This record gives sequence, structure tokens and C-alpha cells, in this order.
Amino acid sequence: MQLGILSFNTEYTMPADELARACEERGFESLWLPEHTHIPASRQTPYPAGGGELPTEYSHMSDPFVGLAAAAAVTTTLKLGTGISLIPEHEPLAHAKRVASLDRISHGRFLFGVGAGWNKEEMQNHGVPPQRRWQVFTEHLEAMKKLWTEEEASYHGEFVHFERIWSYPKPLTKPHPPIILGSMSSRLARRRVVELCDGWIPVETLIDDMSAAIADLHECACQAGRDPASIPISFFCIDVPDLQRLERYQELGGVRTVVRLPTEGREVILPFLDRYAEIARKLA
Repeated sequence: MQLGILSFNTEYTMPADELARACEERGFESLWLPEHTHIPASRQTPYPAGGGELPTEYSHMSDPFVGLAAAAAVTTTLKLGTGISLIPEHEPLAHAKRVASLDRISHGRFLFGVGAGWNKEEMQNHGVPPQRRWQVFTEHLEAMKKLWTEEEASYHGEFVHFERIWSYPKPLTKPHPPIILGSMSSRLARRRVVELCDGWIPVETLIDDMSAAIADLHECACQAGRDPASIPISFFCIDVPDLQRLERYQELGGVRTVVRLPTEGREVILPFLDRYAEIARKLA
């Protein structure tokens, strides 16, 4: 199992290019940047990680695609992921081009972590009805796949409609960068992984029985005629994990675990990276 790093990518943490160099130098497998286009100042949607006040860093995130492009320019082996990109909040014609361009700039190192979002007020500001966000998500993703794989693409849906268009560049990774869905604990979410995606990011804090959830994912895959091994699992740790917890994720078959950095400056981040680089060597 590989270790990756998640940064909230604010203006008061290490810049994405500097952080990426530090991660690659220490042997980490990947760097992931999350996304919120904004945070509504008046919000009734509860914070999913335990409720209460939303941490300040959520409203200070920089654009992940700009950050990952900067990271791609100064690294050669580090994989670069969105953790996660909120698909319903992006116009799919533009987003397909953005993803394909980053995949080419990074020489095929991009991992497209995706989700539908949890903040109802945020998605409403993008014109997305919260109760329909998964339908919007599905149409946007299906449309982007056509743009990436077809020379002359058309798509006809309720939320996305276009007829005979050209969209370039095509991704360097064929047929497209790995699409990895971050989702909650429901069986419906795992079916979406099987039907639409190339991997799963389980939201660990919302899943009581991870072994049972993974077994259910594999059952859904078999029912759909997919090899469960074709759906790798990436564990994201919202709080700081110890070695025992990482070893458990390794035993559960995770291809990677992604550890969240403190939302601090380099004087805190660099020693943190040094400590987890040593843990990564123990896991290897």
C-alpha cells in the first residue's frame, strides 16, 4: 500500500508546487487537493464530519486544478489527484477540457477524484437542485467520457445536451484518467462506483463496518460483471492515523491511504512529512 498526502491548499499553507516537490523527495505516491468553489456564509447543511462549525480552511481552498498544474510542472513521478472535484458544480464541456489538459501536462499522472458534494447551499448557488445532484453528477460524467473518447461527440440528457462537437485535447491516459468516487456508506453509492468509476474513496468517518462495505462493493461488482480487482480502494484519513490504523487499511486491500496534512505553514508540514515518510517505509 502506498501513502499519499492531502493538503487543504489554502493561501496560508505550503504552496502546491513547493509541497509537491517535498512529497516527491520523500517518496510519497501522490498529492491530493480538495475543492469547494466557495462556502456560503449562511449555511443550514450540517458539517458531515461530526457536525458543529465548519473548519476555517474549507472557505480558504485554492483552485485544485491550478495547484495540481503547478505541482505537475515541478515533479516527475508524483501522482496528482483531486480529493475531490465536485462534478455538479462544473460545466462539463469546460471541465472535460480542464481534466484532459492536466492529464497531458502531468504526462498521465492525474487521478480524477470526484463526488457530488454535501453542502446544499453551495450547490444551489451553482443552480444545482440538491435532491437531483446525483443525476446531474451522472450526466456530467457520462458527457465528459464522450468528450474524452469520441472524435465527434454528442450527448442528450436532462441537464446536459450537445450535438456533434469537437473537444480537444484528448487525455493522454486512455480512455481517460482514473475516475475515483468519494462517497458515503450506502449501497447505492457503491453501485455508482461500479457503474461509473474506476475506484472508490470510502468516507471512513461515516462507515462503521469497513470490511462489510468492501465486501458489498465486491458483490456489486460481481453482479455487474466486473472484476472486483478492477476497482481499487483509496482510504482518506481526515484525522491523523497511527501505524496500526494504516496497517489495517493495508490488510483490507487498499492500494493507497491518503493522510491529511495539518493546515499550517512549512515549519509544521515538513516535520509531519518526514514522520510519515518513515511510516511509509515501514508499510513497504
